[in-house]
Amino acid sequence: MKLYIAGPMTGVPEFNYPAFRTAESDLRALGYDVLNPITAEQHNTTGKPQSWEWYMRHALRMVVASDGVSLLPGWSMSRGAQLEHHVATQLGLDVRPHLNWIEDAA
Repeated sequence: MKLYIAGPMTGVPEFNYPAFRTAESDLRALGYDVLNPITAEQHNTTGKPQSWEWYMRHALRMVVASDGVSLLPGWSMSRGAQLEHHVATQLGLDVRPHLNWIEDAA
């Protein structure tokens, strides 16, 4: 199963990358194929920060390619994660808090 990680980034120290990395590691250890939005920088050939919209276009492509979404704490306070949640639920994807994915796999 392919899972996308959604959570707050804007306004969070280090863009919340440590939490995204930990979540990815947790999910991979349980056998999930993980799509992590922090990989956007691999596609940023300019070497300069891009707009919020640029990052969201990258993220939404991942959401659409996933089977489910793992929601990090604070996701509901994030404009981007709210949009990812909306798209995922409208597409009928399995959307759950991150800890639920961990508990359900155990």
